[in-house]
Amino acid sequence: MGEGERFQLGTVGALTLSVVSSVSIVICNKALMSSLHFIFATTLTSWHLLVTFCSLHLALKMRFFEHKAFEQKAVVGFGILNGISIGLLNLSLGFNSVGFYQMTKLAIIPCTVLLETLFLGKKFSKRIQFSLSILLMGVGVATVTDLQLNALGSFLSLLAVITTCVAQIMTNTIQKKYKVSSTQLLYQSCPYQATTLLISGPYLDKLLTSQNVFAFKYTTQVTVFIVLSCLISISVNFSTFLVIGKTSPVTYQVLGHLKTCLVLAFGYTLLHDPFSWRNIMGILLAMVGMILYSYYCTLENQQKAVEAAALASQAREGESDPLINLEKGSSAVTDSVGHMSPVWSKDKD
Repeated sequence: MGEGERFQLGTVGALTLSVVSSVSIVICNKALMSSLHFIFATTLTSWHLLVTFCSLHLALKMRFFEHKAFEQKAVVGFGILNGISIGLLNLSLGFNSVGFYQMTKLAIIPCTVLLETLFLGKKFSKRIQFSLSILLMGVGVATVTDLQLNALGSFLSLLAVITTCVAQIMTNTIQKKYKVSSTQLLYQSCPYQATTLLISGPYLDKLLTSQNVFAFKYTTQVTVFIVLSCLISISVNFSTFLVIGKTSPVTYQVLGHLKTCLVLAFGYTLLHDPFSWRNIMGILLAMVGMILYSYYCTLENQQKAVEAAALASQAREGESDPLINLEKGSSAVTDSVGHMSPVWSKDKD
């Protein structure tokens, strides 16, 4: 199996793991919050990150991966920014209608495209832009029901979109810049993410729910679901960094909308949630957008691979042909002699 095939297999595995684990944790958290009334989302996320760090620390001790130190400022800033983005998304949901919150999540893709274009010089073809437009339109039709606007909610949503986009772009760029794996980056940034949310989580949850997380009655059933949610979160957090590192922040957001469609379909088929033809049409339209995005990405990656192979082949041919090298060397010597200035000049005399 070639290196390209192994990379593709690893990418498919990362995408599959992300979808399965994310859908699983949504189902678990829905039962925890809707049925058992544990509604402290930010605090729960901080526990997720704490358990993830502990599991990675254990894996490090068992030599499943190697610790690789890199610039501490980048790790601290990245970890805190990730924690802030999670808190802002929860605040956005608390101060806005569900429909406006869904619009906030939809805005992450175009914002990411804009930031990568402006600051990283990345180019998105017309085909990719077209497929993303269809995807966003479909998810919007399926999920956005009402759009109640307010100044504070809109401001929080704007901050949530910007911080989320920057954090996800940094997830990709840090892995490439410092040559660290998704596991190494997650291990080093987890403590800062967890600390940020452990400190702010109880206050944010009290602001949003008017309840104290420490005064909640923790029954055996609630505790079991919290533990299960934390265990699933290890896979969710790991696969998030893995997918962004192997693909791109935009691809990760596309995958996120696929999860949304799967959760909606699951709720309708198994939990008998209310569903309409609008939801069905929106999901189908979103799936068309995802298929087009996957197809165009695969097509463009193949074209890049062919171009890279052609350039490598030309370079090898140039190195292996001594006559070409000799001619190049001779011409270079001739040019240098022809353009060499005399040792003496009239000005020196």
